[in-house]
Formats: sequence, structure tokens, C-alpha cells
Amino acid sequence: MNAPADMLETALRTLPHGPEFRFIDRLISLTPGKEGVGEYRVRGDEPFLRGHFPGEPIFPGVLLVEGAAQLAGIVAQSDPSVPPLRNLKLAALSAVKIPGTLCPGETMRVQAVIVGRLSGLVQARAEIHVQKRLVLTAGLTLGGSVPVK
Repeated sequence: MNAPADMLETALRTLPHGPEFRFIDRLISLTPGKEGVGEYRVRGDEPFLRGHFPGEPIFPGVLLVEGAAQLAGIVAQSDPSVPPLRNLKLAALSAVKIPGTLCPGETMRVQAVIVGRLSGLVQARAEIHVQKRLVLTAGLTLGGSVPVK
């Protein structure tokens, strides 16, 4: 079930990153606590593109991973049956593959699915596509503190 537009905006605002380090511009869909789809458009004026690589800028692979982790965090923290974890952060990666690139002017579509939870740990699978091209697949583990009751 897809969330209504106001819930999508509210969920996106829970992302704790500052605007200069957000790699999800908008949520396309959200099934709270289960899965979500978001997008980020590479404007071309991001400061890190000047050095990665001069004359032929590409979006860094580590920031593809960060965008996937940000979306996974939004999905995990939106679960109405589980209190949000405090200080949720990327804790581990597995099976990361980056078979493609993302360039200025392109929009990445990020998909994240929560595949498991145990106390303060959340496991997710993520994919990023640019149009129909697969540019990232990854297993993500997020970790945070369980709120004290």
C-alpha cells in the first residue's frame, strides 16, 4: 500500500542529514516499515563533482551507497509498529555491486526493502537504477539505539 502524499513529505523530513548531504530529493512511494522508492537528481553543481572527475564528472559510488542507506533509514523509521531508533546510522555493507554510473543531469531511482530487524539493527536490500540501467545493488545494515521506555 502506498502512503499518501503528506505522509511521503513527513517521512522525507525525518532524514537527519543537512541539505548538502541528502541524496533523496523526493519519495515516490512508501509502504511504512517495509519498502520505499525515492529519487535524487544530480544537478551538476555538487562540489564533489569538480574533483570526481575533472572534465568527466560522475557521481561517486560511495554516495550511491549513502543514498540507498538514507532511503532504507526513511523506510525503517516509518514503521508504525516499531518506535524509531535513535542515532540510526549505516553500520555494515554486503554484496555491494556498482555496475553503472550516474552523471550530471541524470536522476537515480532508489528502491529499498527492509528484510529484517533485530533490536537496534535493521537489514535492507537496495537497488538504484538510472532509467532502465542498474547502477547499484547492496545489502545494508543500519544500527541505532532502541529508545528507553
